[in-house]
Amino acid sequence: MNQEKPLWEPSREVLEKSPMALFMKACAARAGRKFDGYDAFHAWSVDDRAAFWSAVWDDCHVIGDRGERALVGDERMLDARFFPDATLNFAENLLRNTGHDDALIFRGEDKVSYRWSWDELHAQVSRLQQAFAAMGIVAGDRIAAMMPNMPETIACMLAAASIGAIWSSCSPDFGEQGVLDRFGQIAPKLFIACDGYWYNGKLQDVGAKIRAVSAKLGVPVLVIPYAGDAVAAAASVENGKTLADFVAPYAAAPVTFRRLPFGHPLYILFSSGTTGVPKCIVHSAGGTLLQHLKEHRYHCGLTDGERLFYFTTCGWMMWNWLVSGLAVGATLCLFDGSPFYPDGNVLFDYAADEGFAVFGTSAKYIDAVRKAGLTPCTSHDLSRLRLLTSTGSPLSPEGFSFVYEGIKSDVQLASISGGTDIVSCFVLGVPLKPVWRGEIQGPGLGLAIDVWDESGQPVRQEKGELVCTKAFPSMPMMFWNDPDGAKYRAAYFERFDNVWCHGDFAEWTAHGGIIIHGRSDATLNPGGVRIGTAEIYNQVEQMEEVLEALCIGQDWDDDVRVVLFVRLAPGIVLDEALEKAIKTRIRTGASPRHVPAKIIAVADIPRTKSGKIVELAVREVVHGRPVKNKEALANPEALELFANLATLKE
Repeated sequence: MNQEKPLWEPSREVLEKSPMALFMKACAARAGRKFDGYDAFHAWSVDDRAAFWSAVWDDCHVIGDRGERALVGDERMLDARFFPDATLNFAENLLRNTGHDDALIFRGEDKVSYRWSWDELHAQVSRLQQAFAAMGIVAGDRIAAMMPNMPETIACMLAAASIGAIWSSCSPDFGEQGVLDRFGQIAPKLFIACDGYWYNGKLQDVGAKIRAVSAKLGVPVLVIPYAGDAVAAAASVENGKTLADFVAPYAAAPVTFRRLPFGHPLYILFSSGTTGVPKCIVHSAGGTLLQHLKEHRYHCGLTDGERLFYFTTCGWMMWNWLVSGLAVGATLCLFDGSPFYPDGNVLFDYAADEGFAVFGTSAKYIDAVRKAGLTPCTSHDLSRLRLLTSTGSPLSPEGFSFVYEGIKSDVQLASISGGTDIVSCFVLGVPLKPVWRGEIQGPGLGLAIDVWDESGQPVRQEKGELVCTKAFPSMPMMFWNDPDGAKYRAAYFERFDNVWCHGDFAEWTAHGGIIIHGRSDATLNPGGVRIGTAEIYNQVEQMEEVLEALCIGQDWDDDVRVVLFVRLAPGIVLDEALEKAIKTRIRTGASPRHVPAKIIAVADIPRTKSGKIVELAVREVVHGRPVKNKEALANPEALELFANLATLKE
């Protein structure tokens, strides 16, 4: 991408005194090396991962016993083990701070607002820990939660982790079958749920869902008060208790922490599940902790007491990522509900009131703010905001521009990409490098990222598969109910031998950055040429007439033709003139090969609970094939809009 100058460049202070700059100097001294910049530092972190991850452990003052060995079995990625002799407790590392300063700040739309100090968080975790132990929960047991992103959820997770139990969560907007598809696979000992939640100003009752799910799971239920009637919800299920009754017998005391092996399971996360029952991805306590410490401390530059915000639900891995900010002493700013209620300023109001240092959101949100005509740079005091991160889908070049024109001119913008599979990022923000329009700044430290062509050869400034060629700590331990590892190997290691293939269609840039062009399994192949769907979205979604788009490849006449579905702005009709304008925009902005053979207006576009559009599910419907797990969708009824379309039969 030819550009005259970057959108942002690090200041001299960042280059010399940021946590990443200081860590780079410390690692250079430790290794007897000299790094002339981030790229050299990254190369060393990959070449000597044992030394690098040991340095992360020491520099971040991980609480635990590191042991002698840092990495064994590295010849094969699936055999590699980091810190095989180490013991630690995840919760102990997140609860290292005490005192009256804010640990957690919460807003539930405009209905609920409160904050907990570090001491209050410790007290809540202590009482929950005692209650969990009293009901017989031990290390390795599962605790499942259908909860909003609120302080009580974090306290329950930390109490579970303190005794070595395994935590798994989803958001309360999941349907009954969606909850059971996830938690039914892992046989939890306890089911935690809220009594209701707010969305778009309306109370959403979940009482019937709690009763249905708990009956199928057959386990005790802990009901957390939030928006409804916790007493009634608890009384309506067998073995149900409110939070108050659950912890009533126990006084707050110092939290005790059971130190367990580095590889002890911490979380079970779930794949989106739109092509079948969700995969249960098990992540380790040590791998999650080290990877998140690295990302929070160095890539995000977070320091003690800074405000960290990410707009997420408990059904998305960004919640797990957000919570780990406690380990670097950050104050977490939590939000539950619609980011556009009562209007599009609500999150920027929050950012200004609390002084967010890091504001995390999605590319879709940034585009929605732009299309709403909002300009937070003129309406809000964002003076303390230094890093804005975006994930969920690729951020368009126009989205990059809008951040600097409409949100803040001197902020570091970090488009980031990784996923549930690694509970973290492969490519993300790098405070020591410039921000170039449309580009992710670089690969994460310690991660051997590359882009390979179909034959497994590295390519530069060409599109290919995003791969990781060496083991890293936050690889999943395993999939639940996958005793021989067959599902795990099939998910990541079938494409290339002994190399993690992530399933992203990516490209190195001339600046050493990365562009993600979409998911590999959604890549279009008209005439045998691979095209990333993001390249089309980047063009068409900048048009004011188009609110959202979804693109698939339809099998047609022994080839594949590109079909573009568009959700239009109110009052707009897809006439011949608009269709021509869309095709012209795509032809000139991308290439003639990207121009769709068919453009179809639809009233809605199906998406997952975390807001990602589901190209594969639509492709199945268009081809008359069944979609295996509609429960994973936020709006499954939208799929019907794509079935048996006459225009796709001609």
